[in-house]
Order: sequence, then structure tokens, then C-alpha cells
Amino acid sequence: MQALIAIDSVNPDLVPGAAGERMIAAWCADWLTGHGFEVHRLERHPGRPTIVGLRRGTGGGRSLMLNGHLDTVGVGGYLGDPFAGERRDGRVFGRGSFDMKGGVAAILVAAARATSGGTSGVSALAGDVLVTLVADEEFGSLGTEEALARFRADAAIVAEPSELCLTLAHRGFAWFEVELTGLAAHGSQPERGVDAIAHAGLVLSALDGLRAEIEAAPAHPLLGHGTVRVSTITGGTDAATVAAVCTLTIERRTLPGQTPDAVEAELRGLLDRLAAGVPDFAYRLTRLVARAAFEADPAWAIVRTLSAQAERVLGHSQTVRGEPFWTDAGLIHEAGIPCLVVGVAGGGAHADTEWADEASVYRLTDMLAGTIADFCG
Repeated sequence: MQALIAIDSVNPDLVPGAAGERMIAAWCADWLTGHGFEVHRLERHPGRPTIVGLRRGTGGGRSLMLNGHLDTVGVGGYLGDPFAGERRDGRVFGRGSFDMKGGVAAILVAAARATSGGTSGVSALAGDVLVTLVADEEFGSLGTEEALARFRADAAIVAEPSELCLTLAHRGFAWFEVELTGLAAHGSQPERGVDAIAHAGLVLSALDGLRAEIEAAPAHPLLGHGTVRVSTITGGTDAATVAAVCTLTIERRTLPGQTPDAVEAELRGLLDRLAAGVPDFAYRLTRLVARAAFEADPAWAIVRTLSAQAERVLGHSQTVRGEPFWTDAGLIHEAGIPCLVVGVAGGGAHADTEWADEASVYRLTDMLAGTIADFCG
């Protein structure tokens, strides 16, 4: 894990000019080759490589995909050296240690351990094992999309950090831009204009009503309620002019069963009602990006297998939980592959100090190795 932390892999879509995944992808490709994996480098988007390591089984067994992302968020404001990988008091520090180079390290070692013992590039297991180490999870998930276009599996595990709990659901999200169009006028005669900022206030009030409806609905057992909020608002040109334009970005966090199309229709309905009741209210709604929520079936074979291995390693039944944030498990599930999330313990994801619990990395490795052997054997 320290070797992975030492490699700068900040996502350049988050920090222009950042290193990206090239160096860490090359390191992982070499590691996988040295451990008998057939290595594929995917790079539909130049400079944003994804590595897929394949260890073919003897045949007749179930295949398993292990997914982890190579990119990290930026290091501006990080306290200390973000790439030192310092070990202290049972913790390993550095950018990406928790999110998610600890998980990537566990995937690599577990996959190599579980498939060792074969000959001529074929593992000792019946089923294939695929290690997908992907680019761009922190921004657009280009890597997982590219991997899913080329490779399939009977099940998958995403090793995002989860405190070693089994994550069986997470929220989806949708980001929208609303542009409100008014009419500029001199500030001394506002009645001659149409104030787009005033109309934005009406949108904010209507969103308060939508938020109350969301929170009054039955809660999801793992995820609670969805959310809606305004994340940015800009408008006006100067203090003496009625604002002709005001633009809001709106984030909607969704539950399983709430599709991006459905929440867009919900938001459009809210705006249409304002347009019908408010003179000169004009808007343009644009969906920026949307990802559906994820929910696993506890009866899936991969969930039962990993649950059994977690109990073996930890000595007790593991906690099942949902996450408020989105992961690439959403894309894998949409591709028709049963999956779930399990990862290391730690803290400081996206924060100014990040760390992973060292013992949890070893426990995760043991859990994953046992799951591979059981599921693919």
C-alpha cells in the first residue's frame, strides 16, 4: 500500500494538469504481470488508462470481478507529505490511503494469493478472476465504463472504504442546471425589468417544499431519505441593474427505484408550476450528470459468500449498511452484474489528513482471498 500511496495519481479532471493514472497504472500492470496475470491496458481516453488483470480458470467455474479506482482527489491543503505513506500507531497516512489505495492493495494481494498454484498462466481455480483497476472514479467513472464495455463477470466486489462492513446499497445522484431568464432594467426602475434573482428565490422556496415531501416519504431501511439542495447560484451584473439571468445548480440524491428521468421530471414539474403561476417566469433546465442508486439482493451468491468469509475473518457476523455517496457499484449493477461494496477502515477521505487502518487492510485481503477461492473454485 505504501508503494501505491507514493505514486501521485490525482485526477486531472479535478485538478487541471495533475498527474492522473498513468504512473500508477504502469506500476499495477507490472505487478500483475509479475504475478501471472494476463494484463490489458484500456485507454479510450488518452492519458487515462485502466488496467484489467485476468487470471483464467481451468473452466466451468464462476467468474469474479474485483474493482478499485486508481485516481485520488487533489492534495491542495493536505497537512504534511501526501505521498509519504507514513506508518504510525497502526495507521498508514497519505492521500488515497483510505480512498482507496488500501482497497487496491488488498485486491492485488488477495487475487494473487487466491489464484496461485496454477500453471502456464492458468490459476488453480475453475473460474476466471478479473482485477479492474480503473481511472476517473472521482469524477466521471470513465474507467469502469470502459472496463464494462470489454469484460463481464458473474459477480463483482468493489473495494471502496466501508470500515469492513458489507455495503448493500448506496444513493444515486443527479446534477441539474437551471437558468432563469429575466429582463434587465435600471435599478431605479425595477418595475420595467424582470428580476431573475427574485425568481430564483421562488425556486428556492419551491425546493423547500420538495425537500419536505422527500423527508415525509417512507425511509429506506439502509439509506434513509433522498435529498435536494442548491449547490451554486450566480446572477446579476452590477448593483445598479435588475438581473437578467440567474443560474442555479441543483443536486438531487436518490434512492433505489428513483431513476434519473423520474427526478428530472419531478424538478421540471416544479418549475412548470412556477411558470404557470408567476408572470414572466422563464427557465431552461439542463441535466449535467446523473447516476442511479444501487441496491444488492442479500440472497445473491456473492453476498452470501462474502458474508461467510467476513464472519470467518472477523469472528462475528458483519454489519450491513448503506452509503450516502455513490460508487462504481452503481455502474456494475446497471450492467447486470451482482455486486456489493466492502473496504478498509480509516478516515479523512478528501480531507486534509487521510489514513487507513493497517490491520483492516490485512483483514480485507483475507476476506477477499477467501471469497475468490470459494466463489471461483
